[in-house]
This record gives sequence, C-alpha cells and structure tokens, in this order.
Amino acid sequence: MPARQEAAADTDPTLTGRALAGLRARARYAMRSRVWRIRLYGLLAVQAGVAASLAWFVVYQFLGNPSPVFAPTTAVGIVAASMGSRLRRTIELLVGVVLGLAVGDTLMPLFGIGPWQTGVVVVLAIIVALLLKGGGSLLTQAGATAVLVATLEPPVRDLSIPRFVDAAVGGLIGLAVGLLLVPIHPQRTVRRLAEPVIDPTIAALHDLAAAARLRDLGAAERSLGALREVSPRLNGLNDGLDAAQEVVRLAPLRWRERPSLAFYTEAVRHMGRSLHSCRSIARRLTKGLRDDEPIPEEFPEALDLLAVSVQTLRCTIRTRDDPQEARQQILTAVELVRKAEGEAALDPTRPHAHRLGYSGMIAAGEFRTAAHDLLIASGLDADEAATLVRRTSDPDEWD
Repeated sequence: MPARQEAAADTDPTLTGRALAGLRARARYAMRSRVWRIRLYGLLAVQAGVAASLAWFVVYQFLGNPSPVFAPTTAVGIVAASMGSRLRRTIELLVGVVLGLAVGDTLMPLFGIGPWQTGVVVVLAIIVALLLKGGGSLLTQAGATAVLVATLEPPVRDLSIPRFVDAAVGGLIGLAVGLLLVPIHPQRTVRRLAEPVIDPTIAALHDLAAAARLRDLGAAERSLGALREVSPRLNGLNDGLDAAQEVVRLAPLRWRERPSLAFYTEAVRHMGRSLHSCRSIARRLTKGLRDDEPIPEEFPEALDLLAVSVQTLRCTIRTRDDPQEARQQILTAVELVRKAEGEAALDPTRPHAHRLGYSGMIAAGEFRTAAHDLLIASGLDADEAATLVRRTSDPDEWD
C-alpha cells in the first residue's frame, strides 16, 4: 500500500505538469487566434463605425430625420456584406433593403398589421424583386426587410422623408466608405479566404501519404473526406478573388496594388484549381487500397513532397521571392511518381513494367495535373509548365 501511494506521488507532478502545459498551449493558441482575427477584421469594425456615424449625421442633418435608424443600420449591413463579396452582390443587398422598405411602407398602411398581412407584403416584395430580375441576394433581402417593417418597425405616417430613402442614403454611404474612405486590404482578404482551402489541403495530403504508406484504408477515406469538405470553399475563394480585384479597380487608395494583386490572385486561383486533382488522387488511391493494389513507397513520398511544395509556394507568393525552390520540389515529386509507375523495360519489344495498378496509374496522371497547376501558380505560363512536367515524367523521350 505505501508503495502504491509513493508511485502515485511520483506520477502526480508529471500528470499535473502535462495538464498545465496543455492548458498553456491552448491558451496561447486561443490568444494567437484572437489576435489574428482582430488584425484581419479590425478594419471592418472601423469601416462599420465610420459608415454608421456618417449615415446618422447625413440623414439627421440634411434629411431632417430626428431619429435615423435605417440609415446607419443599412450602412453597417452593407459594409459587413461587402467584406469579400462582389460589388454586384453588395448592391443587390442594398436594393433589396430599399425595396423591402418601400413595399412595406406603401402597403402596410392599407392592409394593417397581422400575420396574413405580413405574408402578403413579403410575397409582393419578392414579386417586385423578381420583376427587377434580381438575384438571390436581392430576393432574400427584400423579403426579410418586408418582414422587419411589418413586425418590428411598422410604418409611420406623415414622414417628410420616406424610410427607404434613409436606407438608400445609408447604403450608399456604406459603399462609399468601403471603396473610397477606408477600403479593405485586398491581399489580406484573399489570404483570409485562401487559408481555409490551402491549410486543410496540405494536412490532407500528408495524411493521405501516411495512409498509403501504412495501407490504412480508413485513414485514406478520412483524407478523401477532408478534401471533399474543402471543395465548396473554392467558390468563396473565387468570389473573394474577384471582389479583391474590384477593390483595386474602384478604390483610389488601392490602385497602386493592382500589379501585385494581379499576380497574387492568379497564383492563388491556380493553387485552388490543383485541389480538384488532389481530390482525384485521394479518390483513386482509396480505390486502389480497397482493391488491394500495390502502392510503391515513392508515391507516398511524392505526396508528402507535393504538400511541402504547396506550403513553400504559398510563402513564396506572399513574399514575392524566387519560386525556384517550390518548382524544384514539384518536379522532384513528379519524378518520384514516375519511379512509382515503373521504369521502362530494357527490351524495347517488352511492355512497360508497371508497378501501379489501374487506380494508381490514374492517380499518377492526376498528380501530374496538380503539378502543372502549381507550376503555373509559381509564375510559369501553361506551355512552360506542361513541358517541364512532360520532360520530368518521361526523360527518355527528351534525350
């Protein structure tokens, strides 16, 4: 019994120390995460504050509204909606707010307030939006604002300035603040949208390499699932790239960033495209493991190196350094895949000595497609990238 107590006393400090170390690590991670979010979204808070103040002042001072509500509210909503969104979508939101207010203020005095009246106003607001050929953002915002007017803010009679005018002024001020006075940092916005795509892709490629090395079908399926979860974020990334380009085109304070952003967005776009091929690689290798196909050790090594090249390329693109290291990593990974496929037979009359199965050969082709996209992201044109990939994949043909 005393021996057990002594052993417990010896292990307690270790367990306590590990627990404290874990708590400190989580606290540091949480602090870094919050600091990163403040640095990223801090400008949004400044934009919203400036837009709300200007909207309240303009409507109060020049339109004679003693209690402006919709102007600053709409201004803040437009600023928040414009973060990483296309200008057209932001304008649709503004038009939807104004339209919902106009329809609500026009019809509610005639119908009164009640459940069926609210439904009728929403239907009519959306019908008007459809007649204007509005998109999903306009339809949704028009209906939601009509509900707001019919329930929380019933129309007030005898206003000198209609409330939809207040909202329109506030929305325009929000757009002006976002584009003219305090425009977003376009590259930071693109980086914010790219990280949820690139980081999980790198992790999934490393996990897929480990799964192929250990022939762990369950781990390969989890890697494939992770890559599939990333795919929908590509739409948000592409919208963010277009939005960033609109900012540097329309915001005078960001005009000087046009050349650097053009390179950055094109590189990130091609890195995003390589994800499609990475998902196909994971799908084919998972099928190969399920069918008990051989996977030579060079293929997992190539996957790990491809993931490393994506990380290297991202740092290179951000700092505009020489991309030679990333290109070399990509081409070395392609060469490893060539070795995994098998060397050509010494006797020309004999068929090629394949080391991969059917799914593995398809995965090798998708690997070269991913490498091609990453080489374009490094700054090469499509023809140069294709030539390098072909030459590395089949050096005998180029001798």
